[in-house]
Amino acid sequence: MKTTYITTGTCARRIELDIEGGIVKSVEFTDGCDGNAKGLARLMEGADARAAADKLRGIRCGHRDTSCPDQLALAIEDNLKNSA
Repeated sequence: MKTTYITTGTCARRIELDIEGGIVKSVEFTDGCDGNAKGLARLMEGADARAAADKLRGIRCGHRDTSCPDQLALAIEDNLKNSA
């Protein structure tokens, strides 16, 4: 299911996410650190969505309480919850 997640507390403003059958098909960040966002998105393609969210949850960026990976975990969890 394709969804858009509006991030909070990060340089990235939103995450476009597609999950089918519990597998991450695509991820695209709007804004943020370009290379890191592209790398993270590519690493997530084909990943088990739940396992990916578990690994990414709680990662912080510097002094912030969140990060792009943490926000991606929230986006994945939101997508899975809404597709159930």
